[in-house]
Amino acid sequence: MNWLKSTLSAAVGTQEPEYGPDAIQSVAQQTAETPFTILTKDHLKWKALQYTNVETQTFYVMANSGEVVMAQVIYSNIAGIHTTAHLNTKIFNLKGGPHIWHSDPLSNFMFDEKMLSFGADNMTITLNEEGDSYHIKSTVNPDSIVDLKFTRTAPGFAVGKNGTSNFGTDPAKPWGSMSHAFWARCSVEGSITTKEKSYDLAGRGVFIPALQGMKPHHAAARWNFLNFQTPTYSAIMMEFTTPPSYGSTTVNVGGILKDGEIIYAGSTNTATHTASATDPESEWPEPTSIKWEWTGKTSDGQEVTAVVDGPLGKRLDRVDVMGEVPGFIKAIAGSVAGTRPYIFQFAPTEKLSLKLKIGDIEVVEEGTLYCESTFIS
Repeated sequence: MNWLKSTLSAAVGTQEPEYGPDAIQSVAQQTAETPFTILTKDHLKWKALQYTNVETQTFYVMANSGEVVMAQVIYSNIAGIHTTAHLNTKIFNLKGGPHIWHSDPLSNFMFDEKMLSFGADNMTITLNEEGDSYHIKSTVNPDSIVDLKFTRTAPGFAVGKNGTSNFGTDPAKPWGSMSHAFWARCSVEGSITTKEKSYDLAGRGVFIPALQGMKPHHAAARWNFLNFQTPTYSAIMMEFTTPPSYGSTTVNVGGILKDGEIIYAGSTNTATHTASATDPESEWPEPTSIKWEWTGKTSDGQEVTAVVDGPLGKRLDRVDVMGEVPGFIKAIAGSVAGTRPYIFQFAPTEKLSLKLKIGDIEVVEEGTLYCESTFIS
């Protein structure tokens, strides 16, 4: 039993005591003084922390051809004694067939001296000297050859001073953290080539560097993520809700942008599942319709409201995060730690609209949506 407990703790961790909502210092507490921070190159440095954490750089593509694609590097550290890195790529099949999904371990991974670029055998993510473009190249997997360039067309931002919420009963000595930053509006050029074809992925994109500086399921029990792109505007939202150990506290960061400008960025946003149905496999309430709302002010004080609201249609995918964990560990994790992580991914074929009001000006513009709802515990 002791071996089982230690194995479980290493794989998924166990439930924490109930510290209460005061044990999370939400990034929202920073926004009265600093609503958002415009990203510089220094904000884009890899942290490579020496304790348990997961650090990611995620690139989303909404191609002119209609393709929806994700490329992601995950750098993880377990207890400061073991580090791993993976490259994930996913080309979603919007017609309902199988997706092209690869998750490849990386070997001999390292950072450059400035911690701005990442490399491994047959793979690089390089930030240019100007700090406004990433080039992702990989031949790690011959069935997913990546050559993509993301160039931001609007300023990058983090909500508050640094986009970071801290966890711990002593704010001066946090024991965990969660942070996100955004290039919410990018131009994309390049391709991903499989054995069957080369996908031209010229179009619009989003880049999100993120850090979970603690066991992921201790930080969050629920997630909602939205990437919405119209010809003129980009709307982004990332929301998580803590487990009861931190008072089931919801933290939401996001923004509305257009080329060259952040219209609004802040933490006064909401994601509401307006309709749902129980998924029989996961037993989670899979959303069938979501309403995303942003409310705040422009930098010159004008009121801003924005809404994306509507049905999600048939889901793209349901990801069993623990699918690779041995069955008996998975069963114990669910019963002891209450951990059943599933990600529901959507990209409705029916166009939804961004309804944006800035002062007295109202705009409605159709766009392309990709979103995720995650249930963990």
